[in-house]
Amino acid sequence: MQKRRYLRISSLRMRLMLGAVVTVSLFMLALFPALQQVFTVSLEESIEQRLAADASALISAARITQGQLQMPEKLPDEEFDILPARQLGFIYDNKNGLLWRSRSSEQVMIDYRPKYDGHGHEFLRAKDRQGREFFIYDVEVDLLRGQSADFSIVTMQPVSDYQSMYDSLRQQLYIWLGLALLLLLGFLWLGLGWGIRSLRSLSAELDDVENGKRASLSDEHPRELLRLTRSLNRLLDSERQQSERYRHSLDDLAHSLKTPLAVLQSVGEVLSLQAQSSEQARTLQGQVNRMSQQISYQLQRASLRKSGLLRYSVKLKPLLESLLEALDKVYRDKRVRVTYSFADELRVPVEKGALLELLGNILENAYRLCISEVRISAQLTATECELTVEDDGPGVPEHQRERILKRGERLDTQYPGQGIGTAVVKDIIDSYGGQLFVEESALGGAQFRVIFPLNHIER
Repeated sequence: MQKRRYLRISSLRMRLMLGAVVTVSLFMLALFPALQQVFTVSLEESIEQRLAADASALISAARITQGQLQMPEKLPDEEFDILPARQLGFIYDNKNGLLWRSRSSEQVMIDYRPKYDGHGHEFLRAKDRQGREFFIYDVEVDLLRGQSADFSIVTMQPVSDYQSMYDSLRQQLYIWLGLALLLLLGFLWLGLGWGIRSLRSLSAELDDVENGKRASLSDEHPRELLRLTRSLNRLLDSERQQSERYRHSLDDLAHSLKTPLAVLQSVGEVLSLQAQSSEQARTLQGQVNRMSQQISYQLQRASLRKSGLLRYSVKLKPLLESLLEALDKVYRDKRVRVTYSFADELRVPVEKGALLELLGNILENAYRLCISEVRISAQLTATECELTVEDDGPGVPEHQRERILKRGERLDTQYPGQGIGTAVVKDIIDSYGGQLFVEESALGGAQFRVIFPLNHIER
């Protein structure tokens, strides 16, 4: 099943800012139509009030003579007489008969008839035959003082008169809301910077702890972070105590092995004087010397922090040849064919004892699990050194590659051991800031690929 890939943003400030941008943008998108609606309602209310005032002016000018409606030749509001039509007036009787219309409405053919539904007045929109839209205010009046409305006074105004105002408002809303959004995002960016300043302070303290400049984190942080800092301090104390126990145990173990190794070395020297045992004696002395070197390295390593490990380079070829010579004798029955490809003068940016421990564990696993072939390669680039060990054995299943790097974990149970070899390798690589990759080899077995950065090398 293909893994889902998500956009990863490493900065907390950028994540918070992105969330704020999305939230504020959605709020502005919801606010814009709301403001539009509020303006539209307010505009239509003002238009309705204007048309109601026009209707009142017509009602005031109307006269009833002998039961007949009479309108003056000249109205108080001159706009009823001006073309093009900006202000229109109509008077209908209760049978929807048109009794009077203003001069400004002579060119307007609008199909509208009062309803006489008893509501008194209404405000609506309608179109004429040319498709022009008008605001309409219709009020029912009883000029005859009867029981029901005798006339319907209708005033109209083109919608186009207000369209430019409406468009201008929309443009202004876009501009001002956009400026408000930018200003708000600017304040949010500054506020987020101030808010996460405490996290930067915590990060700086963690760097100081890692570099050995301080032993624990301070309590000078916001109360939301105090629980975190206290938990980290407890974790640091626990790790410090565990590391101390580890160094003490390793120190004790190394010292306890020095005496038996000295005895073995003496025995090897005695055997080397006997002609019939010279070959076995040399093998024994070689292994004893290697064990002595590893004990010295582990003692040194136990007394130093990771950041205090010696940093210099060691020539790969002679060290590798000594390891292969010893492994060929241990696994002489398998007749392992070893090929390697790298420059004779290639140097690895690792202390000699660490490189012996590292390659010794990887090559021992390769010899033990291969069928007949082991391949070693190395190369240098401008920034890193890469070592690769491959074999033609059963390999390591992909789902178990992380497991073998854990201390005490073993995939093969037919051979004795504590299952710490690859874990020790990983620990050494980590102490030098390197990387370890367990992959599938082109030979069919496992491939262990180690990458060391080329920094802080003493030649």
